[in-house]
Amino acid sequence: MTQRVILVHVYQANDSARAVERVQTGVRIEKRILKVMKALAEYHDLTLGDLIEGIVLHAFEGKSAFGTENLKLIADLKNIYHLDLDASASHKLIERKPRRGKRDTVSSTGGRA
Repeated sequence: MTQRVILVHVYQANDSARAVERVQTGVRIEKRILKVMKALAEYHDLTLGDLIEGIVLHAFEGKSAFGTENLKLIADLKNIYHLDLDASASHKLIERKPRRGKRDTVSSTGGRA
């Protein structure tokens, strides 16, 4: 008889856990960046909000949120989603009109809305 083991990541409240108040926001973000971020969050079994909070909290302290393995994963995801932007594009992006016949929204599940 073969046994299967399924490992499940469980978040446990501990002494360092902090209760916070979260708010819903309607942030507009470049489509391919969002796809990479959602894939990265999914890979780590995080919500997109948790991922963003972690990135921002690290940035506020001048730290990188990602180690070598995550940077390799991000590079792979950028390639998959054809994301050719880097930090030099910050604050220089302008919005173009969506292509005819295509909507510019992505649903929370990652598919077209």
